[in-house]
Amino acid sequence: MLIAVLLFCVGLLCLVKGGDWFVDGAVGIARRFHLPDLLIGATVVSVGTTLPEVMISASSALGGHGEIAYGNAIGSIICNAALVAAITIAVRPGKADAAALRLPVSFFFIAAVFYAAVAYTTGTFSRWVGVVLLALFAAYMAAQVASARRAPAAPTAGEAPPEAAPSGSLAVELVRLALSAALIAVGANLMVDNGVVIAAGLGVPESVIALTVVALGTSLPELVTAITSLVKGHGALSLGNVIGANLFNLVLVNGVSVVLAPFGLPGETVIAGHNASLVLDLPVAFVVMVLLVAPPLCKGRLYRWQGVALLAIYAAYCAVQFSL
Repeated sequence: MLIAVLLFCVGLLCLVKGGDWFVDGAVGIARRFHLPDLLIGATVVSVGTTLPEVMISASSALGGHGEIAYGNAIGSIICNAALVAAITIAVRPGKADAAALRLPVSFFFIAAVFYAAVAYTTGTFSRWVGVVLLALFAAYMAAQVASARRAPAAPTAGEAPPEAAPSGSLAVELVRLALSAALIAVGANLMVDNGVVIAAGLGVPESVIALTVVALGTSLPELVTAITSLVKGHGALSLGNVIGANLFNLVLVNGVSVVLAPFGLPGETVIAGHNASLVLDLPVAFVVMVLLVAPPLCKGRLYRWQGVALLAIYAAYCAVQFSL
């Protein structure tokens, strides 16, 4: 199993670095066509940073491991809210821009209610469910693009001028983009294949590994962003990143994997005779997101008690997962 762990770590490294290079390459190409930075951030960067999760879940679903596809998406939502955002809030609470959060929060809970309704009524995510999720993703992207276009384009006094288009060949940028996408694909396959081996070696369901270890691994970009924001004194900046990432995990990651290969809820673990996904995973995902967004939307602030409570929930959730 040691080799599987090492290959899993290699896959994680490929995933993180490939995602980083993909975003850099995509932003470089976008700037060549003089797209506004706000538009680049709302589209190219948002999709690029979610690409590792998309590749993991799509590869898992196509390989017949729907438990990993489901666990990666839902586990990343829980990890982002109850670990990544919780760290920044616990260390540096402060003001939050409620207006900027309304759009992604609204789309998240619309998608979450739809996803939960399907899970609790049918327990199976058919291809039409993926189509609806991707339609919500398209609607959100359209709303973000419209919002970015309405934003002031010219820098105000004291701001740096827009970054110039990168030098060098467009062909080189395209090759780098293709190579980074290939690196992400290789990393995703390594993590999925060896995650299955690790789960078998530990005697735990694949969904548990996906909900915890894989989800934490694919949330590393958000964790790095959160730590960087803390170091620079802008802890609240990661909140928008986490909410956006969680929305994309729900509508894009789930949407793509379900359209490619429909799957059902994991049925390997039960709690009091009920599917653990229905009594633990989905309720915890809802609770941590409500706890994360309610204070900033209602009061315009983030509180230290929020971060502490979220971290406690995440620790308890992981403990329960590995004890089932």
